[in-house]
Amino acid sequence: MSGTTTTEPAPGTTAAGPSAAGRPRQGSFLARAAGGAAGLTVVAALLGLVRDQAVARLFGASHASDAFLIAWTVPEMAATLLIEDGMALLLVPAFSLALTRRTGDVRTLDPVRALVADTLPRLSAALACAGGLLVWAAPWVVGVLAPGLEDPRLAVDCTRLTAVTVLTFGITGYFSAALRAHGRFLAPAGVYIAYNIGIIGVTLALHSVWGVRAAAAGVAVGSVLMILTLLPAFVRLVPGRGGSRAVRERGPALLGATVLAPVILFVLTRQSQVLVERFLASSLPEGAISHLNYAQKVAQLPMVLSMMICTVTFPVVARAMAAGDREGARRRVERDLALAGTVVLLGTAAVLGCAPRIVEVLFQRGAFDAADTAATAGAMRVYALGLLGHTLVGALCRPYFSAGRPTWYPLGAMAAGLLVTAAAGLLLTGPFGVNGIAAANAVGISTSALLMLLGLGTRAVAVRPAAVVLSLARPAAAAAVAAAAGRLAAEQAPGPVTGLAAGCLVVPLAFLLTGLALRAPEAVHLLALVRRRFPHGR
Repeated sequence: MSGTTTTEPAPGTTAAGPSAAGRPRQGSFLARAAGGAAGLTVVAALLGLVRDQAVARLFGASHASDAFLIAWTVPEMAATLLIEDGMALLLVPAFSLALTRRTGDVRTLDPVRALVADTLPRLSAALACAGGLLVWAAPWVVGVLAPGLEDPRLAVDCTRLTAVTVLTFGITGYFSAALRAHGRFLAPAGVYIAYNIGIIGVTLALHSVWGVRAAAAGVAVGSVLMILTLLPAFVRLVPGRGGSRAVRERGPALLGATVLAPVILFVLTRQSQVLVERFLASSLPEGAISHLNYAQKVAQLPMVLSMMICTVTFPVVARAMAAGDREGARRRVERDLALAGTVVLLGTAAVLGCAPRIVEVLFQRGAFDAADTAATAGAMRVYALGLLGHTLVGALCRPYFSAGRPTWYPLGAMAAGLLVTAAAGLLLTGPFGVNGIAAANAVGISTSALLMLLGLGTRAVAVRPAAVVLSLARPAAAAAVAAAAGRLAAEQAPGPVTGLAAGCLVVPLAFLLTGLALRAPEAVHLLALVRRRFPHGR
């Protein structure tokens, strides 16, 4: 199976969806497509680590790396809004609706082509204007993001280079949404591979001439490579000129702005955690922003892996909600929360136990010295305390927004958590530095997760908060034991690579044995559940 489908109904399906006989075939296709996409995501994540290693080796944790990471805020925000959550939720339904309106009559303008003609030029023009405005306002943007930066000129130059991603990421997100609506999943999953290759290549080629500006230029080049990765497949999807009769519908009629407004604002508020952290870190000594960045990116890898579970099963929840199967949706969501939480708790134990060894193996070379390793590892361990909260927020927002009607509660919960992050950061940054900022992040996101869990039952899916907490309590205890055992093994073994290998071997073993002792089915049956490929999705 190549991971693609045609626009005609597949055998065993109808216009409304798969028939009973066709469900296994569709489930097999989705499982293979999800597996292929997950594999490409892992490759992209590994290349992201190589990218971070290159920046750390060449520039260390310094004023130059801080300037680049301030500019990195632009593609970081743009990726979330324009490629991932925001654009996908906006355009996948629009293209899906256009596909259902295809009649096969060559005398009429194809609905997909009509939608592209109506939306892509306007979207591109608007994004180009926004990118140009960002180039002009870069000094002001840097001043807002990092008011404590002594010399902002380098950060301003890097921000102007990365501003091109406002346009390129928007087009990438548009192409990705169209491809996913047509059943093409592999190409959209591969865009970050092209992106990271562009950044790494330009950084290594030009750093001796441009310094850290080469990394910012690499962001621009990599974002263009993302478009080129998707362009051939996108062009094949849009039919050539057909008939001239078609009813053109404006974006708002197709895109459901009233439903999407709370989604987009939720995404923005969630991403604002990073803005708060960098604002607070800009008042600390040089390198603080870099320490936070490296710590957060590595610490969040377990969360990325755990969220693949919810990404695969999200359509199952949406179908259950659409069919009125509230009990099936509840069981699926509770199972997903327990499984995703168990996966991320295992990863949390590995980070807590092996953080210094992880940072030493990945980054300690060139300009990145032992002091940078100690600072980054300390922040990484504190960040890890909020990984469960991050995973639960990512998992819980899906059932909230699968109901198909506007809901503002997740935005309120996220805003409350952001306020907690800001307040805790103001209190803790002075006495504890980057560790205080990481602790504020953990407290804030955990607050949002708790509020979203408590509110889900009355607003979307009637989950039982007590049952969810109980299903996570025993894996959390197993994670604490595994973290302590892993730390002991990593510190006792000679050398960073041997220590990391020892810690990574001991942590899952201790996690499993403790889970068995505590009779935690979530830990004991983790591998079995994964092998079964989520039975409701078959």
